[in-house]
Order: sequence, then C-alpha cells, then structure tokens
Amino acid sequence: MAITIDSTPALIVVDLQKGTLANPMVHDVGLVVANSVALIEAFRAKGWPIVLANVDGTAPGRNSYGPGGREFPSAWSELIAELNQQPSDISPTRRAWDSFATTGLHDDLAARGVTQVIIVGVATSFGVESTARAAYDLGYNVIVVTDAITDMRLEAHENSVERIFPVLGEVATAEEVLAAIG
Repeated sequence: MAITIDSTPALIVVDLQKGTLANPMVHDVGLVVANSVALIEAFRAKGWPIVLANVDGTAPGRNSYGPGGREFPSAWSELIAELNQQPSDISPTRRAWDSFATTGLHDDLAARGVTQVIIVGVATSFGVESTARAAYDLGYNVIVVTDAITDMRLEAHENSVERIFPVLGEVATAEEVLAAIG
C-alpha cells in the first residue's frame, strides 16, 4: 500500500541522544541514524517542521523499579551531532514517554498547520510507540518509519511494528517516505 504525505507534515525524531543510543539495541543503530538523517535533510529541503525530542529524566510516578522523578545527567540527554540541530527545529525536552506530554508540542505543531507526523527514533516500544499513540489520539495522521527505529528487545520491537503501528497509522521504510516526499 502506498503511503500518503499530507501538505504539512512534521518529522518527529525521538530520543536520538547520547544516553539512549548507548543502550544495546537489536538493530544497527548506524542505519537508524542514517535513515533518520536522510529524512531530516528531506524535510529541511521542503521547509517542513522537524522535532528533535529528547528525554532528561523520568516521570514522578513510582514503578516496579522504584520511585520515579529521576533526573538524567545532561550529557546523557544531549542530541547526537549527526542530527545537525538547527535553531528552527522544535526541541521538546520531557520526562515522559511520549514527545507530546508536558511539552507544548501539540500547540506548536497545530500553530504551524501540521496534520501529519512521521516518527523515527528509539526505543520502538517506549518513546516511539508512546509518541505514535499520543499523535493518533490528538488527530494526526501517523507514519512510523520501520527502518529508522529500534528497541532493546526484538519481541517488543516486532510487537509494536506488526500489531500496534498499523492500527495507529501507516508504516513505511525511509526509502518509501523519501520517494513519497519527492
């Protein structure tokens, strides 16, 4: 099935930062980064919004691992240089799984007339899936780029890609998205 690119999409890059990428992942992180960078460059050429989201701590709620509200070291949350962050990029920092929670991202995208989000990054079953769920719930058309995401566990990645993302939107490769952008 061919994907559809709206007239005003935004690219959301989730947690391509030093700390998250230091975790062992099930797919080649170099390929995830390269595909994400190719999409960033295509979006920059079109003048479309780019969101470079990062996380600098945890939500305050307690979980099975202990109390929440942890703060990560600043170097851990630093975006990787390959993203070539620009002043025009939207750069929400959060302490939640999804890139919309507590960041004002939805208001920022709505003000720009964005109707669609294309999502890349890590980890598939954490920040990527949570951001896709939130985007869908907020009424955005969603595309998740399957070769620009990865996870720490293969079964979690596969569950998101095969069962969750097709219900929330479209799934495509970076090459398919780039071809549709033109």
